[in-house]
Amino acid sequence: MESSPKIRIDKWLWAARFYKTRAVANKAVRGGKVHCNGERIKPGHPVRTGDLLQVQQGYDNKTLQVQQLSKRRGAAKQAGQLYQETGESIRQREQNAAQRQAAASLRPRGQGRPAKRERRHIIRFTRIDE
Repeated sequence: MESSPKIRIDKWLWAARFYKTRAVANKAVRGGKVHCNGERIKPGHPVRTGDLLQVQQGYDNKTLQVQQLSKRRGAAKQAGQLYQETGESIRQREQNAAQRQAAASLRPRGQGRPAKRERRHIIRFTRIDE
């Protein structure tokens, strides 16, 4: 029988400050947003030091290696010591963020939600003056 320390994945994600509550972490794990060592898991799955986690948050996919375990949610500084993000994951996130930013600046005028200046023009045009 293995005696290495372990903790539930949803509790660890909450303690590492990836999710605001355990319920949200639980829902993310059940929804397939978290994988451990390449496999889809359940919220009660035990996580151990050295495990490789893939966590999807919004547009970002993070690959993390578990460094320490904690059952308690502490300060952000302590939470940062619970894991280490891989270099490839950091590069990929930065590249994706740059692509999203470039795509937003290339939005053709008149498509999507109007910008502040465009809204002002719409309001001025549609306003009924006395």
